[in-house]
Amino acid sequence: MDQSEISAPRPPVRVALFITCLADMFRPAVGFATVALLEQAGCEVVVPQGQTCCGQPQWNSGDRRGAQKLVRAMITAFEQAEVDYVVAPSGSCIGMVKDWPQVFSDDAAWQQRSTTIAEKSWELTSFLVDRLGWTQVQAHLDGIAAYHDSCTGKRKLGVAAQPRALLAGVAGLEVRDLSAPEECCGFGGTFCVKYGDISSRMVTDKARDIIATGADTLLAGDVGCLLNMQGRLRRLGSPIKVRHVAEVLANMGDQPAIGEGE
Repeated sequence: MDQSEISAPRPPVRVALFITCLADMFRPAVGFATVALLEQAGCEVVVPQGQTCCGQPQWNSGDRRGAQKLVRAMITAFEQAEVDYVVAPSGSCIGMVKDWPQVFSDDAAWQQRSTTIAEKSWELTSFLVDRLGWTQVQAHLDGIAAYHDSCTGKRKLGVAAQPRALLAGVAGLEVRDLSAPEECCGFGGTFCVKYGDISSRMVTDKARDIIATGADTLLAGDVGCLLNMQGRLRRLGSPIKVRHVAEVLANMGDQPAIGEGE
């Protein structure tokens, strides 16, 4: 074999972690778990320091100018990182990133820049399974987990089979679906603020569905959904532990669950 037949090793895929506001402020462990999983999958991970919010609250509230201000900062941060992909442990936030071109429908230059970022942005489990073809999970958690599919992740991004495929590699864990998996947990970002009574009824129904599975753990891929459901489960007196799916996949299931120690 001559030298020309020897291929040079491929450089690792360079990924920017989009940590998201709620993970950063309320559940940093999700960020650490995400980095661990991406590195296990062979990626080089960077964390752009200029990132803030994806602009979803402003955009959904009709504040185009406010959303544009936030999104410009995010685009600039990810451009400067010079990465192959942007990955977040949140279907909701990546769903908003996919909408960034609409935010700049009145600005062709920024619309093009936002399109470039949107096209290489992925929800974590979808990135691992669909883009990298990686399911080599090395984790263990004894118990039964109920899995909640977030609305944006499932309906907009097609995230449903991917987290379950990854969880199948967690030794000792049985995963059960809810009886009404299509139902929203009632969080919905600003929805829970505008329509508090309706949101409360929705999350109560969801919590009862979770309890009925007989699970000892609740898993999902969005911190907002998890915070909402954990709060209602606690108010109903349920001992079910609540975790982000990334934490279990990264073998961090022995650490305090959401709401523990508060």
